[in-house]
Amino acid sequence: MKRAGCLFLAIAPVATLVVYLLGPDPGSGGPDDKPSASQGSDGLARETEKELQERIAKMPPGLAAKDKKELAQQLVSSAENSTLDWRANYGYIEDIGDGNGYTAGIIGFCSGTHDMLKLVESYTQDHPDNGLATYLPALRAVDGSDSHEGLEGFPEAWAKEAGRAGFREAQVRLRDEDYFDPAVRQAKMDGLSTLGQFAYYDAMVQHGPGTDPDAFHGIREEAMRRAKTKAEGGDEKAYLEAFLDVRREAMETKEAHRDTSRIDTAQRVFLEAGNLQLDTPLAWKVYGDPYRVK
Repeated sequence: MKRAGCLFLAIAPVATLVVYLLGPDPGSGGPDDKPSASQGSDGLARETEKELQERIAKMPPGLAAKDKKELAQQLVSSAENSTLDWRANYGYIEDIGDGNGYTAGIIGFCSGTHDMLKLVESYTQDHPDNGLATYLPALRAVDGSDSHEGLEGFPEAWAKEAGRAGFREAQVRLRDEDYFDPAVRQAKMDGLSTLGQFAYYDAMVQHGPGTDPDAFHGIREEAMRRAKTKAEGGDEKAYLEAFLDVRREAMETKEAHRDTSRIDTAQRVFLEAGNLQLDTPLAWKVYGDPYRVK
């Protein structure tokens, strides 16, 4: 059963295009991971998009490593769908009463927060004969609301479409493009290790990548006011403590997010144990349910 709500505000602040002085992933040690020289009166290193991409590509993969990425999906799924089997959620769909309409799929695409519409539009471009295409006018009409108007039969159509490989691939692609890749990239820009990268990803999934105080970039900006990132010369553990504190505060403002166990008995536990690389075996609890990955 889906336990968490979703937000999708596709607005990134200008700050995401600014690279702070990056330190290496702990224990990585490569010469390419040395901090760059700062430029300008604000002490920040500004780079072109190409230069930034090239430098990030030289960093250790962190959460993007195959085994860590799989672990990340399991961790998120334990909080979003109460199971480690995230692949069982392609056909999942229900209205969980959070004001975002239908929540569906492997990452909680929502009919009221634009990402479900974006997914179906993209999928229809590649597969125009799909069973969800006829719902596009209705999805456009309800975008931004919790309305089901015009979506009669949509849950059944979604579940059926999930049996097609193309639709499953479309879900994975949008998950990576709009959630996983931006979160890992931003975390690396902030000099964070694998755990920090996951903390960003999980927050991006639940809160959306917007700039409001209860969205990812708003949470990050407030955390940066309370503690320096590692890239700014701060202590990573102290910064992550601040980030989790701010995120917890944001969660408590939303009825659908009031249970903060995905922080309290999962990410905070990993951080307090000093497991910045998310090394396995890993044990945690969400909503009181225990999980373990060997």
